[in-house]
Amino acid sequence: MEPIANIVDSHVHFWDPHRLRYPWLAGLPELNRAFLPANFGGGSVGAGVTKIIVVESGCEPWQYLDEVDWVSTFAKEETRLCGMVAHAAVEKGCTVEADLKLLAMRPLVKGIRRSLQDERDPGICLRPDFITGVKHLAAFQFTFDLCIRPDQIKMVTELIRRVPEIQFVLDHCGKPLVRAGKIEPWAMELRSLAALPNVYCKISGLATEADWKEWRMEEIKPYVEIVLESFGCDRVLFGGDWPVCTLATSYERWLETIWKLASSVGALQCTKLFQTNAERIYRV
Repeated sequence: MEPIANIVDSHVHFWDPHRLRYPWLAGLPELNRAFLPANFGGGSVGAGVTKIIVVESGCEPWQYLDEVDWVSTFAKEETRLCGMVAHAAVEKGCTVEADLKLLAMRPLVKGIRRSLQDERDPGICLRPDFITGVKHLAAFQFTFDLCIRPDQIKMVTELIRRVPEIQFVLDHCGKPLVRAGKIEPWAMELRSLAALPNVYCKISGLATEADWKEWRMEEIKPYVEIVLESFGCDRVLFGGDWPVCTLATSYERWLETIWKLASSVGALQCTKLFQTNAERIYRV
């Protein structure tokens, strides 16, 4: 099967610690520097990536508009940049509407992410104000990305069930414990989540959940297969998770790994995974 020529990468990050504050980078010196479109360019162009979706990068929450405006400045030169998933504090309930109106004025913004992976309370997403805030996304046609730990899958499944009008996107396959080789209960809970029709899944981030120095494609394979089986080829998206992925892999190796693992499903289905599903869900 011929490689796909028009890949949409649904999960790219740009950041610059000299411009915005990213507290989480303090513990990762390998990433604690600027990663800009120029750094992403060469390898991804050669790999056939023609569109990219930039996802908020964990700067201070109060800088959410600054991040969008800064990323938007790249769009003129980085013509592949066609969408962004921005941060919004949906836990504010009804009052988040003012923030969403400001984000809606920025045409690059296609969706919202309020990262949950560092929350100690796994039930935060079921608080009434959180649910109300997520419901407000519908008026702006925003999707909602979910960055969670595997122990949070049950809770976000209930969130998704309660807000059927919103299209959700699970980042990084829900971060299964690849390094430990654990499949369950992640697989069982992922299948329950995938049974809901308003949720998609990004095949991304698995290399950094494995051993950074020694991971092999065979370790990633069962997780990818379970995602494809659970969601079907109409609800999966390719994500590079650059530059976080560079902790464990080159961009080219990650893309080649997913291509090899998914190629058995056929050309049409691979086109959905690597291109058209992302174009549809993020309206690009």
